[in-house]
Amino acid sequence: MTDDRAGQDVARAGSRAVERSSDAESRQISNEARLIRGVFRAAGMAAGSAVRGSRWAVETTFEVTREITQAALDGESSTDLAERTGNALRSIARSALGVTEGSVREIVSYVPTSNGTGGPHPLPGGRVRSANGEELRRRGDSLLARSADVYFTEDVHPAYDRILDELAPDEARILRFMSQNGAQPSVDVRTNRPLGIGSELVQGDLTSVPEQAGVRYPDRSRMYLINLNRLGLTHTSEDPVVLSRYMVLEVQPVVEAALKKAGRAPKIVRKSLRLTEFGADFCRTCFTL
Repeated sequence: MTDDRAGQDVARAGSRAVERSSDAESRQISNEARLIRGVFRAAGMAAGSAVRGSRWAVETTFEVTREITQAALDGESSTDLAERTGNALRSIARSALGVTEGSVREIVSYVPTSNGTGGPHPLPGGRVRSANGEELRRRGDSLLARSADVYFTEDVHPAYDRILDELAPDEARILRFMSQNGAQPSVDVRTNRPLGIGSELVQGDLTSVPEQAGVRYPDRSRMYLINLNRLGLTHTSEDPVVLSRYMVLEVQPVVEAALKKAGRAPKIVRKSLRLTEFGADFCRTCFTL
C-alpha cells in the first residue's frame, strides 16, 4: 500500500509540473515520467521486501517528486529531467541501502543521459551487447563493484546460462556421457616418416564418443566436438587412457579411412578426450546425472 501511494504521489507531482511547460514538451516529459515512475515502483517493492519497515520507499518518493517538479519549473528538457531524477535515486540508494557507486550506476543504467549514447542492446536469450567502449567500461566497473560488495552472492558461474543457449541437444548427450564415463580414447593418424621428420597429419582428434553417447545426427559429430571445445567444456589431452580401449576405436570406419589415406605403415598417435574442470562443474550444475 505504501508503494502504491508513493507511485500516486509521483504521478500527481509529475502531472502538476508538466502543466507548466509547453504542450509538446509536456507530452514528452509525461511519457518519461510514467516510465520512470513504473521502474521506481518496482524497485520500491523489491527494496521493501529486503529492508522491510524502513522509510526507503517514502524517502524515494519524496526526493524523486521534488526533483521532477523542480526540473519542470526550471524549464529543463526531458533528458535533463531524467538525469536529475537518476541523480536523486543514486543519492538515496547510497544512503539507505549502503551500496557502492559502481552498483548504483548499474541500478540506474536505464536512465538516459544527456550525451545521447544508448545503453546495452538486448539480444535473444537475455544476453546484452555493449554499444561502445564506454559501455564496456561501465559494465567492467560494475563487475568490480560487485566483487567488492560483501552482500553480493552468485550461486553459479554466469556463463552457464549463455552456454546452455549455445548447445545442441546432441552436445548435451555427449557431455552427460563424458561426465558419467570419464576420459575417452582419441587418436591422430599421421603419415609415417623416418624419425618422424616430415610426418604429416592426415586426420586428428578422431573419437567415437558422439556415437557412444547416442547422438541423433552422427554426421554432425565433428561439429559437436568443435563447439564443445570452443565453449571450454572439453579438451584433447596428450595423456592416453588404458591401451586396450583403443582397440575398438581403431577399427571404426572413420579411423580406417584415415589409415588408408595415410599410405604405407601409417602412424597412430594415441590421446584422450576429457572434460575440462570448467566442463565438469558445468555438467554437475546443469544436468541431473
